[in-house]
Amino acid sequence: MDANFWRQKWLEGDIGFHQSQVEPALVTYLPECKLPAKARIFLPLCGKTLDMGWLQQQGYQVVGAELSELAVEQFFQALGVVPDITEYPCHLHYRSTDIEIWVGDLFDINRAMLGQVDAVYDRAALVALPDQMRTRYAQHISAITAQAPQLLLSFVYEQQLYAGPPFSVSADEIKQLYAEHYRLHLLAQQTGGRLKNQTPATTQCWLLQPKVRTADH
Repeated sequence: MDANFWRQKWLEGDIGFHQSQVEPALVTYLPECKLPAKARIFLPLCGKTLDMGWLQQQGYQVVGAELSELAVEQFFQALGVVPDITEYPCHLHYRSTDIEIWVGDLFDINRAMLGQVDAVYDRAALVALPDQMRTRYAQHISAITAQAPQLLLSFVYEQQLYAGPPFSVSADEIKQLYAEHYRLHLLAQQTGGRLKNQTPATTQCWLLQPKVRTADH
């Protein structure tokens, strides 16, 4: 699974992971992050999620990272906004009022590019990555956000029943990935759902609170 895999998904319109409504867990559990007004929220692998527009409407600043330029173009078109676009060596930077998105490889984004982050909202990023990439991802997100608190959604199901993505990420793996730097709180667990309308799956919503944020935040 590489960058071309996801770009092809967008080109073919094979984007079953895109939701046609704002994620209910975000609306319900974002207050648990206890963010100040105008807080800056980072959405890795954001696609064209409606969650970004909702966060902007709540008064937050939004910064996203997305591999597919097509997804970002479609997001701003749906928003009815013409963004400013700046070209960098490895990325494009789309910006409008209180929303900016870096287009390119997430692992090439550093803390200086990202700027201050008050919280991370991970709806479908961790679960989009195969197991051999998830440790690198978790460490990278922690580093570039100065260990900002995270609201994280994950799926748990019998991996052999569905190849993924999204992949099954157990509570034990969440702890292995994040417990060194974060206090983990399972806010909600919804059973009885079905992944792609076929595989039984449980959805978990986690709050990751940093044990100690890095000094230069």
